[in-house]
Amino acid sequence: MPAPSPSLAPVPSQTRPIVFLAIAGFASQAMVRSADSLLPQIASDMGVMVGVASIIVSVYSLVHGSVQLIMGPIGDNFGKYRIVAITCAGASIAVALCGFMQSLDTLLLARIAAAAFAGWIIPMGMAYVGDVVPYEQRQQVLARYLTGQISGQLFGQAAGGVLGDFFGWRGVFFVLAGFLAIAAIGLLYELLTNPVTHQRGHNAPSSGGFIADNKAVLANPWARFILLAGFIEYSMMFGAFAYVGADLRTRFDLSYTVIGLIIGMFAVGGLIYAGFVKQFVARFGQIGLAGCGGALIGVGYLVLTFAQVWWQAPIATVILGLGFYMIHNTLQTNATQMSPETRGTAVGLYSAALYLGQTVGVAAAAPVIDHAGAQPAFIATAITLPALGIWLAVRLKRRRANLH
Repeated sequence: MPAPSPSLAPVPSQTRPIVFLAIAGFASQAMVRSADSLLPQIASDMGVMVGVASIIVSVYSLVHGSVQLIMGPIGDNFGKYRIVAITCAGASIAVALCGFMQSLDTLLLARIAAAAFAGWIIPMGMAYVGDVVPYEQRQQVLARYLTGQISGQLFGQAAGGVLGDFFGWRGVFFVLAGFLAIAAIGLLYELLTNPVTHQRGHNAPSSGGFIADNKAVLANPWARFILLAGFIEYSMMFGAFAYVGADLRTRFDLSYTVIGLIIGMFAVGGLIYAGFVKQFVARFGQIGLAGCGGALIGVGYLVLTFAQVWWQAPIATVILGLGFYMIHNTLQTNATQMSPETRGTAVGLYSAALYLGQTVGVAAAAPVIDHAGAQPAFIATAITLPALGIWLAVRLKRRRANLH
């Protein structure tokens, strides 16, 4: 019998591996947000004050962001998809263990382990997309990949309240562990059966080591700009957004349920962007998305600042979500290309810059909020992020001219 024609051989799927990465990103992002609203239940169960129990949130964020400083060379050397599959499986076990812990100390240890595993998932997934998807199509693919993270953010905020009420805080961790396990099984299946998952970046050499790879990224002026822009974006955006709920409570005396729904509209704005990303990219391009995204953020924060009735707030948060993901997806796409030879390291540094920026922004805004309310922070962001959008647009235009 003649051998099958090569043309009839099944073509490896490039989409399916990214779908499982998106599921893993969903679960990872849900983990970041879900514990916030579970704190009262955990504190009551463990017999501690809510402020004491909050260490499981702050330490989780610290570890989650810190591991992104070391992951790049490992992903570049051993394979990004393989690393995501392994860390997703590890995260599923660690998150399940969270549900069994009987003291705050042991719960904290389990959360540290979960963060140490989960912190790898989204950055290495982004770097993998950068390896396998041509740059001309990458922004759209990354935006689709973002739907997992955006949905995870929305689910995490809701799950902590709704699922926590029905199943208790332990049940929430078991549900999240289940999502991570499903993603890990899918990732492992793709790793074993799909040769696309073993693909490296074009002409990418082996890692030169932690110090050499980081020096290679930081020696690139464009990479330094993208890292700085990402730091400013997250520090200003979430330094102010962290206090939207408190501002709404103070000014309009809304219930916590309504406040949660209003804040969740931010993710709806992100999903609108992801759903129409093809049209947005075709209409505006990266330069236009940077400028328009910054402008929309400015409009959203001004609406929040001068809102006279509560129902203006959800409109503002949808606008904020749409504008943020316009500029963020543009930065994200450039982060995957700012150092193709050490892409894992570059994306890891970029993700670390975001986490550091968010931490600095929230801390810097705190004394302003305490002494003058949220409005000054909103106005400062309404000025700074449109300026960042213009700066990014100018730099993108200049870079495009230099490349041609």
